[in-house]
Amino acid sequence: MRILIAPDKFKGALNARDVAENIATGLRDVLPDAEIDIVPMADGGEGTAEAIYDARNGTWLQCKAHDPLGREIDTRYAWIENEKLAVMEMSEAAGMRRLQPDELNPEKAATFGVGEMILYAAKREALEIIIGLGGSATNDGGFGMARSLGFRFFSGTKELTTGVSELANLTEILLPEKAVAAAVPSAQPKSRRLTQPPLQPTLPKVIAAVDVKNPLLGTNGATRIFGPQKGASMETIAVLEKALTRLADVVSNEFGFDYRNEPSAGAAGGLGFGLMSFCGAKIRSGFDVVAEAVGLEAKMKDADVVIAGEGGLDRQTLEGKTPAGVAWLARKLGKPVFAIVGRATEDREVREIFDGVYENARPGMSQEENMKRAAELLRGNGRELAKSL
Repeated sequence: MRILIAPDKFKGALNARDVAENIATGLRDVLPDAEIDIVPMADGGEGTAEAIYDARNGTWLQCKAHDPLGREIDTRYAWIENEKLAVMEMSEAAGMRRLQPDELNPEKAATFGVGEMILYAAKREALEIIIGLGGSATNDGGFGMARSLGFRFFSGTKELTTGVSELANLTEILLPEKAVAAAVPSAQPKSRRLTQPPLQPTLPKVIAAVDVKNPLLGTNGATRIFGPQKGASMETIAVLEKALTRLADVVSNEFGFDYRNEPSAGAAGGLGFGLMSFCGAKIRSGFDVVAEAVGLEAKMKDADVVIAGEGGLDRQTLEGKTPAGVAWLARKLGKPVFAIVGRATEDREVREIFDGVYENARPGMSQEENMKRAAELLRGNGRELAKSL
């Protein structure tokens, strides 16, 4: 029997490889002769770079950048030399994990460090950059990232360089001088105002890997849906929504295009919008990006049974999260597929995409204990699943 294990991380407990290894240990206790293939997965959130690095024999490159509050930090991204491919996560520079709980402040948090990481990869002559958008502490629409790339934002004659709330008074965006020179080397433009998608002549191809479909603004937008978990009060949400609305308006006026309503523009606090607007990025399903990079479909064709996994299984799973992606691909190939998760909803629509769902959660068990015992519980569920096979 050939079994493919393709889980995502159990956030706060185990990375995707550790999840898979523990499930595999449980399976082997019951099925010692089974052929087990482990494929750590991700969907654009944290773990995306590691999954591609793992599958493509990458190396980690270090670079200096700034965290959401402007402190210098060491960051890293995966480098696939034979493809000149850089794979990074925005959370490495601008993620929640970079801040203490009492430091969360979406009015001040910036994506400046993300732009610095992009520049490092560009200077290494990357042909393509994949950026996973997940785990963000920011809600700046890519304002900070764009500034680090050389864009300048003005309210009249005053340059805006601090918090995203300043963007409520934004009147003009100026193109980086170097970008103009690179695009038209012989030109001496009288104005540096943007008239076309910027930076494409100087930056490599940029792919934004996402696991949400929210637009930039509105009731389902970046601020109202994700702002509260980043520390935004109702008053702050109004300020941020006004600022991002103004940013979108000025980008539309200056560039001649408008991505505010594009699916996933609201990913990572509007960084999806910023990457499309300032880097000419293409938005793609994070699951699809990772699945292609690790060759998931080809590996699944040889399997008799498929196992997915993640910390939680709920309605959001159906929005493009790893377990759903694995399940849908397995269905397409006619393979039985099971999920082993930390906890699961009773929602029938979610559970029915699998042939069976195994939970680590037990009656009376706290979330803290569930996470602490994740490895042990995964092994137990692996044994239970193996018995049914």
